[in-house]
Amino acid sequence: MFDALSERLQATFDRLRGKGRLSEGDVDEALKEIRRALLAADVHFAVARRFVDRIRERAVGEDILHGLNPGQQVVKLVHDALIATLGEPARLSLDGSPAVVMLVGLQGTGKTTLAGKLAMNLRRAGSRPLLVAADMQRPAAVAQLQTLGRQTDIPVYAEPSGRPLDICTRSIQHARDQGHTVVILDTAGRLHIDDDLMREIEEIRTRVQPRETLLVVDAMTGQEAVKVAEAFHARVNVTGLVLTKVDGDARGGAALSIREVTGVPIKFLGTGEKMDALEVFHPDRLASRILGMGDVLTLIEKAQENFDRAEAEKLQKKIQRATFDLEDFLSQLQQLKRMGPLGQVLEMLPGFGRVASQIPREAMEGDHLKRIEAIIQSMTPGERAEPAIIDGSRKRRIARGSGTTQQDVNQLLGQFQQVRTMMKQMTTGRGPFGRLAGAMPGLGGARMATPTATRRDRKKKKKRRR
Repeated sequence: MFDALSERLQATFDRLRGKGRLSEGDVDEALKEIRRALLAADVHFAVARRFVDRIRERAVGEDILHGLNPGQQVVKLVHDALIATLGEPARLSLDGSPAVVMLVGLQGTGKTTLAGKLAMNLRRAGSRPLLVAADMQRPAAVAQLQTLGRQTDIPVYAEPSGRPLDICTRSIQHARDQGHTVVILDTAGRLHIDDDLMREIEEIRTRVQPRETLLVVDAMTGQEAVKVAEAFHARVNVTGLVLTKVDGDARGGAALSIREVTGVPIKFLGTGEKMDALEVFHPDRLASRILGMGDVLTLIEKAQENFDRAEAEKLQKKIQRATFDLEDFLSQLQQLKRMGPLGQVLEMLPGFGRVASQIPREAMEGDHLKRIEAIIQSMTPGERAEPAIIDGSRKRRIARGSGTTQQDVNQLLGQFQQVRTMMKQMTTGRGPFGRLAGAMPGLGGARMATPTATRRDRKKKKKRRR
């Protein structure tokens, strides 16, 4: 979502880093460029002005013109300003028996899908959620929520007809009777200028007294999202914001403007269509992503959720014995897919933004991984275990079976051989990947000892004895 903004900020920082010392003119020009980048990203003009003022005030106070590495200091000031603009992290308040969470917003922002995602998120955290179909305006809204409930195995309270106010009231009593700890009310989408529908949501809020009133905002709407948030907050006292569709082509202005203008904290980001594509909002992590610093903490959390520890230990042993084969390669790809779209995963790596444009677009999309899966699944168990036996005739058969070309098969086998070589280097300590593995104490559980390292350690011990 922030690709264009990140590129412009990186270009500004690169110009500053190339100078040993900065003049006041350099800083002023950089701040003007940052302000232009923010406005181009559809950030509210008042927010962009305050953002630049924050940086200028800190720049003068810390006297970056005479400090060491002033270019890097400007990056830090921008990072701090981003965090200040995005606000403090805020979590759901789930006090109550049950705790009631009401979702509100315009039509088409993804409230019903978000209800299912949020219920899954809360269940993983140990809650017993109940989904409530309170959208009696949109045709098939109730059926959609019931379908999501079946997919996620989360109960749904629904009535064939009735007033949303009465449905919400009865659902809370039902939740108490059934022992649910959280009730999620999926209300109808409504325009903030429709007084009758806004009055209806005010009545629901007054009657059920939700612990949380979450406004679901489509990040693609840009500055209009800020006006919507202000209007809803004035009528129903919104306690948190959820930005959906942040994986789209939005310029990112809504995310940077909405909290600063409304004062309402952002609590979640919807990062895709899948039911697990919901992230708790961390201002510092998003600021790091915008500046191309990656988001390693979120990447680690996703890996812990999707990678099986026992399988990882078994894989480590296979790598050490040099028996890593295409079956293992396929298993790793499938686990990687569960972490989300490849492009989103790679964006969390520090510095990836600088090389993203050099990677073919198809390699960043799901179709590329599907093609690799199809090729491997078209091989026999013997071919997966020992790719060296795959000759020309076998390649033609695999290509026909997977709906690909022989060139695709050759490319995959070449990539697999590169991966196997890299993993061998990591276990032997040779080459750049071996040095990387040696520098990572958490890789594979413990630091990988090598014969060379062991001999070196023995020599050091002898010297110490002398």
